[in-house]
Amino acid sequence: MRIALGIEYDGTDFLGWQRLSHGASVQASLEQALSFVAAQPTTVTCAGRTDAGVHGRCQVVHFDTDAQRDMRAWVLGACSNLPTTVAVLWAQHVSDDFHARFSARSRRYCYTILNRAIRPALDARYVAWERQPLDAQRMHAAAQALTGEHDFSAFRAISCQAAHARREVKQLSVRREGDHVIVDIEANAFLHHMVRNIVGSLLPVGRGEESVEWVASLLAGRNREVAGPTAAASGLTFIGPRYERHWGLPEEVSE
Repeated sequence: MRIALGIEYDGTDFLGWQRLSHGASVQASLEQALSFVAAQPTTVTCAGRTDAGVHGRCQVVHFDTDAQRDMRAWVLGACSNLPTTVAVLWAQHVSDDFHARFSARSRRYCYTILNRAIRPALDARYVAWERQPLDAQRMHAAAQALTGEHDFSAFRAISCQAAHARREVKQLSVRREGDHVIVDIEANAFLHHMVRNIVGSLLPVGRGEESVEWVASLLAGRNREVAGPTAAASGLTFIGPRYERHWGLPEEVSE
């Protein structure tokens, strides 16, 4: 039987989603907890891997098991055996042809910048900090050049192992809410560090150091070396994937 889970996590103290031999990962913590509940080794497949320090609002995973447990037991049993920075939000049966990664139609991220003169204290784990004033409207205007299907080589980490750099950005917006500047982006898939590199290139525009048209020129040039630096991991949260409604998953991950 195949089961899907929704997972929430604070990524600050993890080396990323993916299981590693040399440090803590969200995947390893979840698999250890599920294996305890199932009383047998359990491995999971996720919708999208996140890097060290990046958070997850509703990561979706699936796993196969012959252990007979009700959905409440999977949720509560796993949560009881997870660190306090990881929680299982929901669990449900899915058909055997559901795949957390390959069935996803898109993925969504949110990047939050605290834009004030004083560094954060309470929210330091969940925001990036920019002390210089940012013009969110300029950032939003610059970001629109990135919507649609493009080669995103200019915003791709050198270590990226994807077969190609073409991705489709379905929507990208920048808005201000008080002291916070928020970047929301949805795409069919993302390259390694793609969101953080995009934000790192929008920041000079927001500070008035580069023109609104600069981001479009970076995209066309496909040269990572001349784009902005990679923005801090702390501000990035994987909101979650989207699936077709016929899979019957919760509303927050369905379209």
